[in-house]
Amino acid sequence: MDFQVYNAIFLFNRVAIGSLEHILPILVSVLFCVFFIRHSKRKFTKSQQAKALHTFGCLVSLVVLTFHLYHVSLGNYSIKTDLPLYLCSLVALLIPIFTYFRKFWMYEILLFWIIAGTTHGVLTPDIAEGFPTFDYFRYWTVHLGLLIIIFYAIFVFKMKPTFKSVFKSFVALQCYFVFMVIINFILNANYFYLNEKPQSASVLDYFGEWPVYITVVQIIIIPYFLLIYFPFYLVERSRKKKISAI
Repeated sequence: MDFQVYNAIFLFNRVAIGSLEHILPILVSVLFCVFFIRHSKRKFTKSQQAKALHTFGCLVSLVVLTFHLYHVSLGNYSIKTDLPLYLCSLVALLIPIFTYFRKFWMYEILLFWIIAGTTHGVLTPDIAEGFPTFDYFRYWTVHLGLLIIIFYAIFVFKMKPTFKSVFKSFVALQCYFVFMVIINFILNANYFYLNEKPQSASVLDYFGEWPVYITVVQIIIIPYFLLIYFPFYLVERSRKKKISAI
């Protein structure tokens, strides 16, 4: 088979939803996440748990940084499309700050950003070049790595949001939104998909055309965040009932 044809068929096809390239990384990450959390809780001291989380956070950030430096070295890097300003990429780049300091206000913001943002990215991947390209591994490292970090914070460090956390995270997201509007205007870009929906299938396809889908997303953000908060609310209410019954 001609090498260029091979690349076109096996390397450079957009990852399809439900394909092996889509499902396999998720399954592997779920298994790793369970192992990582259980092993840390059973075998590590508090100090070792903190180091393990920070090391993993640095690894995720390093993959993003290396990916962008690699593309810069190729000479085809564009500030209009390639900067790590999409929400998940930006969070992944900065995540070692959270894994090192583990401040609660950071957790409040990141919990909702990560679960809401990466879940969408995991269920409807926007990967132009499939396995085994660098972009493919970068994409899954970012989206699945961030989920592992936030679940580690929940189950190992027992961090949990409050009702106010929903609105703190929402306000922080609006600040990011305004920042992206300014950046997109200056660069004539489409970061955060504010000017055009992604090329791949996504939940945004159900929200109408531009700018309707942006308005719809803004309307559903708080209900979506409340849905993420709901399991924490149920657990906390159950805990209080058990305490009051003693």
